Amino acid sequence: MKAKKRILLISSCGGHWVQMNRLRPAFEDHDVYFACTERAYAQAAPEGRFYYVPDASLKSNPLKILWLAFSVLAILIKIRPHVVLSTGAAPGFFALIFAKLIRSKTIWVDSIANVNELSVSGQKVGRFADLYITQWEHLAREDGPQYFGSVV
Repeated sequence: MKAKKRILLISSCGGHWVQMNRLRPAFEDHDVYFACTERAYAQAAPEGRFYYVPDASLKSNPLKILWLAFSVLAILIKIRPHVVLSTGAAPGFFALIFAKLIRSKTIWVDSIANVNELSVSGQKVGRFADLYITQWEHLAREDGPQYFGSVV
């Protein structure tokens, strides 16, 4: 029997959360934790497995972005996940960067909403992702991201 892995699924709310949750069945035999910018989503996670992170973006106050980064780091230190997966945006960006520092495996699935180009976070986070995925075949490149189909 394989040992269970601690897996953190982290995203912004809305479509990022929906797409990430469509990947849940792939991790059903593991200890899965969730983090998101919407507190109400806690009801979709098992008791004690949801963490709220503040919402921030490039347009936010720099202190708000710093608070988001600190919040994500605190969650990673607490959980010590073996794997971190994100569909974006800013919470996932920080999660993948910090996850590499604690030697977790990282997966980035760029949102399907980004039809013409990768998201801003997706463009920057690729070098921190062990598995770097786009949901649009025409955005795939030999050096990443890779295309395996879409989540939606």
